[in-house]
Amino acid sequence: MPGKDEGLLAERRQALEEEFFRRREQALIEKLREQEQRRQLREALAEASGIRDPATLDRLIDAGIQPRTLAPLALVPLVEVAWADGSIAAREREAIVRAAEAAGLHKGSAGYGLLESWLEEKPEPKLRQLWEEYVRALSQSLDPQARQRLRDEVMGRARAVAEAAGGFLGLGPKVSAAEEAVLRELARAFDVG
Repeated sequence: MPGKDEGLLAERRQALEEEFFRRREQALIEKLREQEQRRQLREALAEASGIRDPATLDRLIDAGIQPRTLAPLALVPLVEVAWADGSIAAREREAIVRAAEAAGLHKGSAGYGLLESWLEEKPEPKLRQLWEEYVRALSQSLDPQARQRLRDEVMGRARAVAEAAGGFLGLGPKVSAAEEAVLRELARAFDVG
């Protein structure tokens, strides 16, 4: 019966080899699918953001930023200024929500949900770093006048949020020292060179 055992052994060996290669092919196909999805997401994010640097786009993707959640990224300075004093005042929150609605974010959208989470719990410092990278990359693609207009618009909205709380009982400076410091740090992100 050695011939029968050898035949059975050969069949099992071949079945194991086929299974091994089938699984390996499936893993390779899955990896190719994931790479293609990431490439498509990178292209869509580049189109939505104007950023062309692949490393910056990859960091945004790794942070969960997608074209549909890109709009809240523009609101990061407002959120950062509002949290500068350690908590968000009701008027600051209202100012941020108005700015979000003006930017086209509406309740129920993915972007609005993301913004709400930032208003409920202070975002990790990584979010601000991502925003700074985003702004630097975007600023490099703009001419000086367009960059200045963008800076004025973003920083104007951030200052409006800082002023929304209005000091203690309406007296004293409208913007706290902590908020002023955050405003200065955020403005530096627009510096190119």
